[in-house]
Amino acid sequence: MYPLLNTINTPDDLRHLERKQLAQLAQELRAFLIESVSKTGGHLSSNLGAVELAIALHYVFNTPHDKLVWDVGHQTYAHKILTGRREAMKTLRMAGGPSGFPKREESPYDAFGTGHSSTSISAALGMAVAAKLAGTDSRAVAIIGDGAMTGGMAFEALNNAGAMNANLLVILNDNDMSISHPVGALNNYLAKLMSGRFYATMRRGGEKVLGVVPSMLELAKRTEEHVKGMVIPGTLFEEFGFNYIGPIDGHDMDVLTTTLGNIRNLEGPQFLHVVTQKGKGYTHAEKDSVLYHGVDKFDSVNGIAPKAASKPTYTQIFGAWLCDMAAQDERLIGITPAMCEGSGMAGFAQKFPQRFFDVGIAEQHALTFAAGLACEGLKPMVAIYSTFLQRAYDQLIHDIAIQNLPVMLAIDRGGLVGADGATHAGSFDLSYLRCIPNMTVMVPGDENECRQMLFTAFHLDTPSAVRYPRGCGPGVAPQKEMQALPVGRGELRRAGKNIAILAFGSMLAPVLGAAEQLDATVANMRFVKPLDEKLILNLAREHDLLVTVEENVIQGGAGSAVAECLQYYGMAAPLLHLGLPDEFLEHGDPTQMLAACGLDAAGIIASIRRRISDADKPSFRIT
Repeated sequence: MYPLLNTINTPDDLRHLERKQLAQLAQELRAFLIESVSKTGGHLSSNLGAVELAIALHYVFNTPHDKLVWDVGHQTYAHKILTGRREAMKTLRMAGGPSGFPKREESPYDAFGTGHSSTSISAALGMAVAAKLAGTDSRAVAIIGDGAMTGGMAFEALNNAGAMNANLLVILNDNDMSISHPVGALNNYLAKLMSGRFYATMRRGGEKVLGVVPSMLELAKRTEEHVKGMVIPGTLFEEFGFNYIGPIDGHDMDVLTTTLGNIRNLEGPQFLHVVTQKGKGYTHAEKDSVLYHGVDKFDSVNGIAPKAASKPTYTQIFGAWLCDMAAQDERLIGITPAMCEGSGMAGFAQKFPQRFFDVGIAEQHALTFAAGLACEGLKPMVAIYSTFLQRAYDQLIHDIAIQNLPVMLAIDRGGLVGADGATHAGSFDLSYLRCIPNMTVMVPGDENECRQMLFTAFHLDTPSAVRYPRGCGPGVAPQKEMQALPVGRGELRRAGKNIAILAFGSMLAPVLGAAEQLDATVANMRFVKPLDEKLILNLAREHDLLVTVEENVIQGGAGSAVAECLQYYGMAAPLLHLGLPDEFLEHGDPTQMLAACGLDAAGIIASIRRRISDADKPSFRIT
């Protein structure tokens, strides 16, 4: 079925092909991708658009001696297939299978681990400088998408790279940029010309000749910039110190290989602008690249079938609340760092376009922008994934918390996220949020509680965060009517004996299941900050063992807050903290991952019984 692709086990095999065979390889590779991802799920649109680029890069560059750094990394499936992982793609993003992103420990061809955006240029620059210091001929290539170019870190790296004169190639994989002109024969011809040795030689020679007449040299440079600026949008990158080339057709294999071959022989920082199409070669994905960006398993012939109605996800609960709240209060402003659909804001963006702001992949800017809005009496709400909030930690402290501004964070994907793995897990937010003065941190135990907490947070005059997990909750229907919860107050959900389990957020459902078998008391804590200290102290007095359970790392998390509370009041009480371990958890099925961490009902019971069996007090023993 894939006669040419099946012969490619390493890039060395690829480089033995004749150039005229590469177009056929691209067709086979694209067909393989569609078939493979339809069975495993994963990122599809972005990978279909990068097939020719992946082939051309490995064909021209001597990988892994030459380093390829893929930004974000969700467009690297073709790269993985060409570098010895074709057969392993059947277990993509499953436990023990390949990651959906580059991982250094997975393959020597994965030069740098990614998962968050706008990091590739910085990393590749480091590799280019290292090669220069070592005196090797290794080349470093950063492949960055137009979305990732909205991140400030990419421009910090460009600014630094242009001044270093290292042999760095930055490839802009542009599939949606408004600056792009239609790609045609003229642009392809100009790209080949400007990447060739003749152009580079003439440019250097002209500078030497005209250098003796400074005014003429300056005129020549201005003329060159003006002429190039008329036909290509490269002036910005030239100002950073790069030689700009493009835009070129990212699906024309001849143009790609010729241009890359020319660039590989050039010295100094080079910038290649490649225009591609998301979902290329698959009609369904070409028509709706957003729908096919990240997919579950689907029928490769008929496409994604409409999902049957099921209980709403926490993301959908948030989206519905956002629209309802916006209708009630005109001060509400919705902000997202390039995650409109993922964060459930599409409905809000459609109904309230004047109050919706997608700031691009710029988490730091998103929070400080929100701070500015709050200074003027508005009520900004930032919808953000837990893993991406980490990137704006300084802004949260410096620009929001220190000034005690009423900026609300709706934190999605709190806890484990399954197939996306360690780079996308929200494992640390409770630890890094609760230590910030002025913050209120809430963790809903079910869908209705999530809606009410969002309402509560919105009406606070201080910084606040509502943190909820990916996917669905236990199935508690959210009430249309919204009521503010008493801040810092938990609730007793079950009365039992000897053991009190303090559940934080998503752990409430498995804790209730475990408590039935243990005849334990259960407290739904609701707030990580401020804690319900009165409830904690009462439970400590009335029970022989306190158990805290959270979907967050144990170090510095909600359980640590409980321990600090007891210590502050001088109360000695046996404690057991259950949560995520002190390690980065790899990708897999989220239910199985939680079970492996001992955070399902069975795991909670087992951990408590182990603790009791080790205790000296006979009263701890459970029959």
